[in-house]
Amino acid sequence: MRGLYTATYLRSVAEGFSKRRNCGLLDVGSAFDLIVGTSTGAIIGCALAAGLDLGVVADLYLKHGKQIFPKRVPTSLLGVLWDVCVRPAALRKGTSALSKTLQGYFGDMTIKQLYDHRKIALAISAVDMLHHRSWVFKTPHHADSNHRDDSYRIVDVCMATSSAPVFRSLHAIDDPSGTPAAYGVFADGGLWANNPVLITLIEALAMAGPDRDIQIFCLGTCPRPSGELVRKDDTDRGLLQWKFGSSVATLSIDAQEFAFDNMARMLSAQIGRKCEVLRFPRENVPANLMKFLDLDDTRPDAATALVNAAKLDANMANSRCNDESSREGRLICDLFLDMKESTLVRSSD
Repeated sequence: MRGLYTATYLRSVAEGFSKRRNCGLLDVGSAFDLIVGTSTGAIIGCALAAGLDLGVVADLYLKHGKQIFPKRVPTSLLGVLWDVCVRPAALRKGTSALSKTLQGYFGDMTIKQLYDHRKIALAISAVDMLHHRSWVFKTPHHADSNHRDDSYRIVDVCMATSSAPVFRSLHAIDDPSGTPAAYGVFADGGLWANNPVLITLIEALAMAGPDRDIQIFCLGTCPRPSGELVRKDDTDRGLLQWKFGSSVATLSIDAQEFAFDNMARMLSAQIGRKCEVLRFPRENVPANLMKFLDLDDTRPDAATALVNAAKLDANMANSRCNDESSREGRLICDLFLDMKESTLVRSSD
């Protein structure tokens, strides 16, 4: 559900530049040679690559979130006992709702068809359950591509990368080559690449010639303020203290964002060419937003809180673009000033 923040942030920044340029909607995806995403970020990334209106993308969360997450992960022992009985059915219902919504956005378009149409490369992380190994769905953007993923539908790629254990069902995909009885089962890419910036750096190095500069722009969801002071007598944590596994996901998300951002910056300084890794600016999360940041929180108040936080941060980004002394502001400004104008007409449906 935190993807609502990301979609609203990008939409708000783009709208500011539309007014600045006195033009219509901006095609945000067109500014990038490569878009990399994980889980809810991958859904937004695929939408950008396809040229969808970010307002429509935000509706995925606003209009369909309750159907996608019909039952929140329990936080009490009594809730877990009841959840054992009802969660499988809730997961099936949520999977059906998300699949139907994504089908409305992408139809049966394959990852290769999207690349052929828009020439925007995609790299989407997931986990292959058969071997418990990392998997990256890729468009055929490399000259030596083995075209393994060409026939995977965008809908299935989005379903696979966002199949967070406990929160959503695993996703099974019949082998797209048509091999009888062959299929794969995938889990959420956030299990190993919630912050996919290292995937981005590797793909960018492989795509760009040695004389080309690389600029990597990163934008996550609205994160909880990270860290906690753990008492010495509070180290023996069981299922209840870890909220039956759900808080482990939050811990992993926080650790990955910090670690991978720093590794990417350190590596980028050693590759022998100009390479910049920039994270879109945001304010610290206010304390009153904490109660609305569960991954499956579909309450209207939570949606309002995420939208307001995104608009506040987007306003800061737009202001940063007017600061001549800000390197990140100038890069963001150049990015949005060079974007193509969208050919879409915004719908209110």
